[in-house]
Amino acid sequence: MQIRLAVISNAGGSGKTTLSVHLAYDLAKRKYNVALLDLDPQGSLTLFCGLNPPEPEQTLAGVLKDKFDGVWPLTPCWRQYTNNVVVCQGGMVLTQTADELVLHKRGAYLLADCLTDYPLAQDVVIFDCPATLGPLPLMALAACTHIIIPVQLEPKSIQGAAHLLEWYYYHCKYLRLNPTPEILGFVPNQYDVRRSTHRQMLAGLPEQLQHMKIRAFPAIRDSAEFVNASGQGLPLHIYRPSHPAKDDFKETTSYLVTLIGKPKTTKKTK
Repeated sequence: MQIRLAVISNAGGSGKTTLSVHLAYDLAKRKYNVALLDLDPQGSLTLFCGLNPPEPEQTLAGVLKDKFDGVWPLTPCWRQYTNNVVVCQGGMVLTQTADELVLHKRGAYLLADCLTDYPLAQDVVIFDCPATLGPLPLMALAACTHIIIPVQLEPKSIQGAAHLLEWYYYHCKYLRLNPTPEILGFVPNQYDVRRSTHRQMLAGLPEQLQHMKIRAFPAIRDSAEFVNASGQGLPLHIYRPSHPAKDDFKETTSYLVTLIGKPKTTKKTK
């Protein structure tokens, strides 16, 4: 089955794009085809995937126009290493799109409508959302099959995640989403084993989530190499193939694979 995964957090700097990019590459190396959709006006995927800034009509904003003709503006990335990842870029034009969604009769459902009317062929579609709980993440919620929540091991970020869960339960009911998107789990991010606060919060998080029947995936360690890799437009797997942090995504990727099943397509992975 096709998985549409919304990476959502209402906290800036929680590692949404880092998680999106590394899951995409990890899945690609397992022969799955992935489409990354950038819902962020900051257009972070353009930087993280080493792409040139797009023209406004070649972004997701163009897809969400009433005159969309069904031709998705998908740009391949990391082609020297894989043929299995494409990106629908974002950018500042999405700020205007967010304002228009509020007035559109199908606003919250617009992305879901596009994916129904003009389906993407990829095994996995990943929505990289902005750090808000506004119209763009709401649209992703209505279009996704699953959500995943990256969270920093800091009190403010944990509190923000609690508000996000309230938002999720309320809007799933308000939008009458059927089936309801499943919470894939929480991914603790930027974990520094030297910090006692991080150790304590990481130890307590699985038990807190277990009461809500939500998974806690293994933590992604804090490393300056993630910043260095993104600056080069590459995932860590390519930028520093021997770096141990690249393996922090394995369990999350493996769980996704169990949901997807066998790849639908067999494009060659380099």
